[in-house]
Amino acid sequence: MFVKICGVTTEEDALLAVALGADAIGFVFAPSVRQIAAQKVYDITRRLPPEILTVGVFRDELPQRVIEMVQASGVKAAQLHGHESPDDVLRVSQHVRTVIKAVSAGSLDSVHANEFNTPLILLDAPSPGSGSVFDWKLAGEVPEGVNIILAGGLSPENVAGGIEAVRPFGVDVSSGVESAPGRKDPLLLKRFLEAVRSVSRSEYDPGDVLAYDWMDE
Repeated sequence: MFVKICGVTTEEDALLAVALGADAIGFVFAPSVRQIAAQKVYDITRRLPPEILTVGVFRDELPQRVIEMVQASGVKAAQLHGHESPDDVLRVSQHVRTVIKAVSAGSLDSVHANEFNTPLILLDAPSPGSGSVFDWKLAGEVPEGVNIILAGGLSPENVAGGIEAVRPFGVDVSSGVESAPGRKDPLLLKRFLEAVRSVSRSEYDPGDVLAYDWMDE
């Protein structure tokens, strides 16, 4: 089970998440209380193990700007969390080996998620980034052929239920493991990862499911 801890703003939190077993660390470049500068992300990513997928989160940014920010910050992946078109995703993927496209549950984008030129689809609540839980039955509207990363209000208390209901490729959490916006709570992080492992059917193997192997970079 792929686990991404998003909205990280400090090296301490990034290293803690990795030590506890996270597979990916997300840094928000879009306007947000968790927004972080590219230079600070670069300093953090240099300290992380090479097998960790580092992800820059963007919203309605021009593809060229996304590419530039990815290169400047040293992250290995881009998460497009706005109204980006399939062509936008394709343009980014020509320069960034791993691209995640976020869609809102119940939206037309979720119904056409297999048309976004990436196998990785983050399924969020109708109000993306709000930290609210949506009706997990809506995941059934996502077509086959994509790997769903379940997001939207996940916490140590409900992530096991979300995994059982959706059977996603992975899960993404931000506010559900925080003591304050942008600051992760060690106990909540530990409990979240333990809850994921309690219901995960198999260990995460990027070589089996991802179109791109960031560990070869």
